[in-house]
Amino acid sequence: MRKLTFACLFFLTIHSIAQVKSTTATERLKTIDQKKALLKSSLVNQIGFRNIGPSVMSGRVVDIDANPADPTEFYVAYASGGVWYTNNNGQSFTSIFDSESTLTIGDIAVNWQAKIIWVGTGEVNSSRSSYAGMGMYKSSDNGKHWEYVGLPESHHIGKIQLHPTDANTIWVAALGHLFSFNKERGIYKTSDGGKTWQQTLAVDDKTGAIDIEINPKNPNELFASMWYRTRTASNFEEGGKTSGIYKSVDGGNNWSLISIEGSGFPTGDAVGRIGLAISPKNPNVVYAVLDNQSHLPDTAKKNNDTSRYTIQDFKNISKEQFLALDDRKLGAFTSSRRNGIPSKYTATILKDLIKTDKLKPSCIWDYLFDANAAMTETPITGCEVYRSENSGQNWKKVNDNSIPGFFYSTYGYYFGKIFVSPTNENKVFITGLNVMMSVDGGKSFQNISKEHVHSDHHSIWIDPAKDSHIINGNDGGCNISYDDGAHWFKANTPAVGQFYNIAVDNAKPYNVYGGLQDNGTWFGSSTTKENYNWYASGDNPFQSINGGDGMQVQIDLRDNKTIYSGSQYGSYSRQNLVSKENKYIKPSNDLGEPQFRFNWQSPILLSKHNQDIIYYGSNKFHRSFNKGDSLPAISEDLTTNPIQGDVPFGTLSTISESPLKFGLIYVGTDDGNVQISRDGGYSWNLISKKLPKGLYVSRVIASAYQESRVYVSLNGYRNDNFLPYLYMSDDYGNSWKQIGKTLPNEPINVIKEDHLVDGLLYVGTDGGVYVSIDAGENFMAWNKGLPYAVPVHDIVTQARENEIILGTHGRSIYIGKLDDVQRLIKDPEFKNKKLAEIEKSDK
Repeated sequence: MRKLTFACLFFLTIHSIAQVKSTTATERLKTIDQKKALLKSSLVNQIGFRNIGPSVMSGRVVDIDANPADPTEFYVAYASGGVWYTNNNGQSFTSIFDSESTLTIGDIAVNWQAKIIWVGTGEVNSSRSSYAGMGMYKSSDNGKHWEYVGLPESHHIGKIQLHPTDANTIWVAALGHLFSFNKERGIYKTSDGGKTWQQTLAVDDKTGAIDIEINPKNPNELFASMWYRTRTASNFEEGGKTSGIYKSVDGGNNWSLISIEGSGFPTGDAVGRIGLAISPKNPNVVYAVLDNQSHLPDTAKKNNDTSRYTIQDFKNISKEQFLALDDRKLGAFTSSRRNGIPSKYTATILKDLIKTDKLKPSCIWDYLFDANAAMTETPITGCEVYRSENSGQNWKKVNDNSIPGFFYSTYGYYFGKIFVSPTNENKVFITGLNVMMSVDGGKSFQNISKEHVHSDHHSIWIDPAKDSHIINGNDGGCNISYDDGAHWFKANTPAVGQFYNIAVDNAKPYNVYGGLQDNGTWFGSSTTKENYNWYASGDNPFQSINGGDGMQVQIDLRDNKTIYSGSQYGSYSRQNLVSKENKYIKPSNDLGEPQFRFNWQSPILLSKHNQDIIYYGSNKFHRSFNKGDSLPAISEDLTTNPIQGDVPFGTLSTISESPLKFGLIYVGTDDGNVQISRDGGYSWNLISKKLPKGLYVSRVIASAYQESRVYVSLNGYRNDNFLPYLYMSDDYGNSWKQIGKTLPNEPINVIKEDHLVDGLLYVGTDGGVYVSIDAGENFMAWNKGLPYAVPVHDIVTQARENEIILGTHGRSIYIGKLDDVQRLIKDPEFKNKKLAEIEKSDK
C-alpha cells in the first residue's frame, strides 16, 4: 500500500475522473438486450466452437458449498468460470450458470432444505483480473433456470448469508466498485426472497462489506466486516481507518461498530481486509483474520532471516554503511538472478565505485525499488488472527509466529478468509499462500498444503459430520481431503483455465500455446478432446512450459520448437522444446540509470519478416537482432510517464508490426498512448491525440491488407468503464474512425483481422466474441458452443486449417471453423441465403 501525498492523490483522482467516467448500472444492463439483438441477427451463430481444454491446471476457485447431508454433492464457484455442480464427489461436474450474462462469481450460498441456490456475481479478491459482476441471481431448480434479483451496482460480492430457518431472508456483503467510488456498497438485506433490498449498513463510497456471519442459534445476531480499499491503474490502498467489524442484534436492520479503541482489535489506517467466522458449537466465540498493513521498521527481516541481505537493507544507506557491508552477503545478493543486477558488479567493484563516488550508495535501492517493489517489498505485519469469547465485545490476538510472513506476503487482500469447525470451536483454518490449520483456538498453525495442492487459497468447506473432511478452493482448482490435509486428491475436470494470451505454431496438427493466471504457460494439440484416458497413461495432452503467471507467447515458425514465453512483469525466456535449452531474456538498465517499467503482461513480438528479431516493450521499445540475447532500448519513454504508485503503470501494453512493411511498427500503452515508428523503432510519433484519453490500449493491429491501415481497441476496465472503444485509421493514425458502434457495453480485449478476407474482423470482449463482415460497421454475436458471456482475452487464426482460436479467461480454449464465416463476404448468394433464414425464423 502506497499512501501518496494528498496533492498527488487529488491530482490523480481528479485527472482520472475528468477523463474516464465509470459506467452506470443502467448502461451495463443494456448489454443484455444489446447482445440478444446481436444474436438474433447473427449470420454466423450456426457455426459451433469446440473446447479443447485444458483442464489439468484448472482455475481460480472462490467458493464451495456442499450438502451437509451428502457431501458428495456440492457446488464450486470460479472467479471467471461460472458455477459447477457435482453429485459424485467431484469426479465430474456440470456447468449450471452458462446461460447468464456473466461468469464472474463472488460467492454462492445454497439452501439445501429449500433447494434454492443464490449466486453473487463479481469476484471479491480485488486483483487485476477480478471482473465486475451484474448483481444477484437465484435458482430454485438446480440451475436449470435463473432469476435475476438485482443489486447491479454491487460489482463485487463478498458473502451471501442465509437465514437458518427463513428461506426468504438473506443478507449480502457488497464490496462495491473496484476502480471507482460508489455509495451502493455495504450490507443489503431482503426479507422477500430478493424482490426488494434494503441497504442496512453503509459507511462511505470507498468502504464496502467483505464478509458477514450469523449466529446459527440466534439469527438476530450478525457480524459484518467492512473494508476500506481503493484501486486505480497505478495505486492500491489495501486498508484504511473505516475498515472494521460491525454487529447487529436485530437481524441486520441496525449495526454498531465493535472494533473500537479498547476492544483489543486494531484500528486506524492500517486495517485491511477482515475475514470472520463464528463457532456454530459455541457462538460466543468469534474469529477474525486481519490483513494488518502496519509497516514494520525498515530493519525488519522477512522470516527474521539475517543470513542474507534484502532490498530493505539498501534503503537510505550511507556511503560508510555501504562500504561496511559484508562482502559475502553483498556478492550473494548482487549475483541472485531474481534481482537482475548486471553480473559485472561484484562486491569489490561495487564498493570501489561507491568509494570513488561513481555510484550513489542508494544505487541498489534505486535499481530494484519500483512500483511493484513498493507493494511486494514493503515489510508489513501481515496476517493476524483475533478471537473473541464474548460475542465480539473484546478481542485478543491469539496467533504466535507460526504464521510465516510469506503466508500473506503483501497481498493479503487476495485471501482474507477464516473458517471454524462446526463441531470444535478451537479448530480453525485460514487461507493464504498456503492453507493452515490450528487445533488450539488459533494460537499456533501448521501448513496442511501438500506438493500437489496449488498455492493461493480462497475457500474451505468443513464437513459438519466429520471435520477432518474438507474441500479446498485455490488458484489451481478444487482439492478434497479426508484426513485434515494429510492427503489430498484433485477434483479438476472442468476446463476453466484463465488465459491471458495464446499463440499457434505450424506443426501438423498445429499446437496452441497460452499463458494463464497463476498457472504458467502450457501447450497442446489443436485436435485435443478432453477425456480421462490420460489418468491411465499419465500423459496429459497439454504440457507445461513455465510457471508463475503465464503471459505472452511467441513461436519461431521456422522450426516450431523455439518458444518465447514467460511470467509477470516481463520475465521471459527463450527455450527449445527439443534440446531443452533455456535462456532468460529481459531488458535491464545499468546501475545508476533510470529504471524500466514493465506491464503485468509485458508485450513481446517476433518479426514476421525475420524471426531472429524480437520486439519487447517496457516503458520503452526494445529490439533484438539475436533472438533476445541482448535487448537494448532504442526509444525514449513512449508513455505519458505518469506518477507512480505501488502498481506499475506507464508501460507498453501492445506491439504490432506491419506484415506488409518491415520496420513499420505501432505500440500502445496502459496510459492511453498510441505511437508509430516507420524506421524500425528508432523514432516515434504520437498518433492518439484524437482518441479518448486515459484508457488502456488493449490492442493495436497493423493491417495485413493495406499498409496505411491500423486498428486500435481501448479498454476502460481499470476505470470501471465498460463501454466498447474501437477505432480504425486508413492513414497511419493521422485520423481515426470509430467502428464497432453496435457492439454491446463490454470492454474490448482484442481485435483480429481474418487471414484470408479483407473487411472480416473478430473482436473479443469481456463478454464474448463478435464478428463483422463490413469492416467494423456492424457486428454479430457468435457464441454457439460457448457460454453465453465468457471473457475472450485473445484471438488468433491458423491459416492452414482455416480456424479461429479463442483464449478465454475462465473457460480455457475454443476453436471454430472459418469457412462459412468467410463465405459471407466471398459469396453474396450464400449471405443472402443466411439472411433469408433469419427472416423466416423471425416470422
